Amino acid sequence: MSVSDLPKKEVNVLKGHEGAVLAARFNKDGNYCLSCGKDRTIRLWNPHRGIHIKSYKSHGREVRDVHVTSDNSKLCSGGGDRQIFYWDVASGRVIRKFRGHDGGVNAVKFNEYASVVVSAGYDQSLRAWDCRSQSTEPIQIIDSFTDSVMSVCLTKTEMIGGSVDGTVRTFDIRMGRELSDDLGQPVNCISMSNDGNCILASCLDSTIRLLDRSSAELLQEYKGHTCKSYKLDCCLTNTDAHVIGGSEDGSIFFWDLVDASVVSSIRAHSSVVTSVSYHPKDNCMVSSSVDGTIKVWKT
Repeated sequence: MSVSDLPKKEVNVLKGHEGAVLAARFNKDGNYCLSCGKDRTIRLWNPHRGIHIKSYKSHGREVRDVHVTSDNSKLCSGGGDRQIFYWDVASGRVIRKFRGHDGGVNAVKFNEYASVVVSAGYDQSLRAWDCRSQSTEPIQIIDSFTDSVMSVCLTKTEMIGGSVDGTVRTFDIRMGRELSDDLGQPVNCISMSNDGNCILASCLDSTIRLLDRSSAELLQEYKGHTCKSYKLDCCLTNTDAHVIGGSEDGSIFFWDLVDASVVSSIRAHSSVVTSVSYHPKDNCMVSSSVDGTIKVWKT
């Protein structure tokens, strides 16, 4: 993938949130995106046409993360009110609320089958919740972290958490085994490469680090952006050729995966870029910001 294919042209601005947008995420096929923010709402958009479709309101505090099932039928969300909400997309109804975290919820993810939601909390734990049971108790709690857990990734058999304690920890659910990689700097976001071999970890020393999942080797470091006090997303393009990260000055940076050179940067927003999400198939991304907007980018 050449640098000219990177999505650097603003094609739509999605407006509607009042206050900071804390995350924007494509759905599985990339036709829709979801956002959440300080205004306690979740919003569903068609980013390609610039259309707001629906709002989801029930949280009592800011909503920090949202994830949708691959069949687009259910949502999960979490935030400052310490609860994980499980929603029906079509009706906007809350099916269930999972309670148990002793602090804010920083991140949520469905497993592949949409039967379990895993949440990452300020209370230093990862918790797994069964969407199919009537119980509101977690089916698993992982509390070996020593500081707030900011981000979570899931594979078929593992839960991976990134924490302010400087670690990325991998829990093999079947084997009951834990592996810990200490990066020595607070981790505020992790994301998985599309081939599943690597983890990208954004750290609060304004560095994004690439880890080999099997050897735990530090493969590369990406610098140039500012990330010192906010939770900023990072991701890879859908070909794994480039790393993308937001910056606290409103820029978005693109790095070459292999040699870590900054191949491009754009002034995307007027304030902190909180999240970047890349389209699963096309050269397209969405970004969200403290400036209250979500922007759609294409080549």
